[in-house]
Amino acid sequence: MFAEQAGIDLTYERIEAQADGFADCVHHLRARGFRGVNVTLPFKEDALRVASNATPRALRAGAANTLTIDGQRIEADNTDGAGLLRDLAENLGKTIAGCHILLLGAGGAARGVLQPLLDANPAGVVIANRTQERAMALAALGDARVHAMPIGQAGERAFDLIINATSASLQGSALPVPAACFHGKSLAYDMMYGAQPTGFMRQAAARGVRVADGLGMLVEQAAEAFFGWHGVRPATAPVILALRRALTA
Repeated sequence: MFAEQAGIDLTYERIEAQADGFADCVHHLRARGFRGVNVTLPFKEDALRVASNATPRALRAGAANTLTIDGQRIEADNTDGAGLLRDLAENLGKTIAGCHILLLGAGGAARGVLQPLLDANPAGVVIANRTQERAMALAALGDARVHAMPIGQAGERAFDLIINATSASLQGSALPVPAACFHGKSLAYDMMYGAQPTGFMRQAAARGVRVADGLGMLVEQAAEAFFGWHGVRPATAPVILALRRALTA
């Protein structure tokens, strides 16, 4: 859909790599003349390793979701954080500057968006995770505005933005987020998406706050990759609408 907007002749294929064969897969695609690759779980760290160079945001995230192939050169990038920020700002009207943010999870998804969130100048970010050690390790990658704590202890204050970066929604599970974390103007954002609201979204909606899923982030991170490949920033709103209709059809 992006290519149609820009009048670009593009072939886009879904490729499945073997668990231990990601690098071989990328080199095979390069030999076939592929110019770019979008990468999803569980290969984002492999994507960074296979690259000959990487953007600063990919290095900070420790993972890549976008590869650009130019001859023998493979560049790794991470557009997840940019996609999240653009979805929040452009599609949901959420200003990050001055916000108190609760980031749920300390895995790759959380790591990929932490620095972009900090670059948007929030008042602070609390990382809450079931395993305290992982939350502390991720918090150490930030600055003085970042703190770590167990999820169950996050209710000491209310947050303006609560982001679920855990895999709980993939399993249909809710999260033990204290009710005190939510207030009337909070936005609860789940990076997962689907035809139905996630458990986290239902949990947040029961507290009377606005909720959003990650479909917009999916489209916006893809638009960022497309921009990197072609120098054209596509219009994302009609694509989000089309995908939303397809999901709920």
